[in-house]
Amino acid sequence: MKHLKGIVVKSTGSWYHVKTHESAIIECRTVGKLKLDDKKLTNPIAVGDEVDFEMESDEGGNKGIIKHISPRRNYVVRQSPRKKHQLHLLASNIDQALLIVTMREPNLKLGFIDRFLIMTEPYSIPVIIVFNKFDLYSDDEISQYSILNELYTKIGHRVLHTSTLTLEGIDLLSKLLKDKTTMVAGQSGVGKSTLVNCIEPDLNLKTEEISDFSGKGQHTTTFAQMYDLSGGGSIIDTPGIKSLSFTHLEIMDVAHNFREFFKISEKCRFSNCTHRNEPGCAIIKAVNDGEINYLRYQSYLSLIAEVEDQNYWERHGDV
Repeated sequence: MKHLKGIVVKSTGSWYHVKTHESAIIECRTVGKLKLDDKKLTNPIAVGDEVDFEMESDEGGNKGIIKHISPRRNYVVRQSPRKKHQLHLLASNIDQALLIVTMREPNLKLGFIDRFLIMTEPYSIPVIIVFNKFDLYSDDEISQYSILNELYTKIGHRVLHTSTLTLEGIDLLSKLLKDKTTMVAGQSGVGKSTLVNCIEPDLNLKTEEISDFSGKGQHTTTFAQMYDLSGGGSIIDTPGIKSLSFTHLEIMDVAHNFREFFKISEKCRFSNCTHRNEPGCAIIKAVNDGEINYLRYQSYLSLIAEVEDQNYWERHGDV
């Protein structure tokens, strides 16, 4: 049977929408198990995957079966929020990631940005960090934004602020998305869908207000989906993130993916230095000297403590 080629543009868990080179959308499923580097996955196929498929003859020719996934040039994976021993693919074959955060409604938790960057660093995927709802910020929050802008710009990320009310930053963001495949992510309630609608009004993505009861955002995107941009390029909209955990990682995985740590760590006395209290640690010296930002170092310590704690219970069992 003839194999056809296409790109996965929507994933609902059991079915995948595949866009052919002729722009036809074919609903496909998989047969058998597909693995990612022997990792346990909740979803073996990601939006952005290039796949080979064939049509199902017994379905009248309107559905297909995915037979092969082409090698990915990159992918973004997180720990499954429901199954801590499994991983969930967010997107693949992307040019950049767009992380949308806000200082308020909901308030930004320090360290969330660093946790997100842990997912993109393994493939050195460029990240644009957007502080949305800028029109709501108090003077203190604007000062905090300036500090974080300087911090992440210094380590090589693009940072900007936006407002869908005043349209500040919208034109610049649109230019940064042009002719790129961009994964869009953010915590629930940060205004992700509203911001995307502002950039591309014809998409008309569903939006929802912050919960008055909890003060937290509510999920409006329930599955990943790719959309073409009229100015060129595409975005992969992903479900809102409530929290990020990384119990599938080891301590050195975290250390190697804090980009400003990696080069300096070559000067540490010990090759397996965890940068906490070891003698001759170049990272601790860089923090004390102001070369590495203290906020980033605190995020690192929090992450490795979480990983270490989880690894302990994995070995000894929950009590």
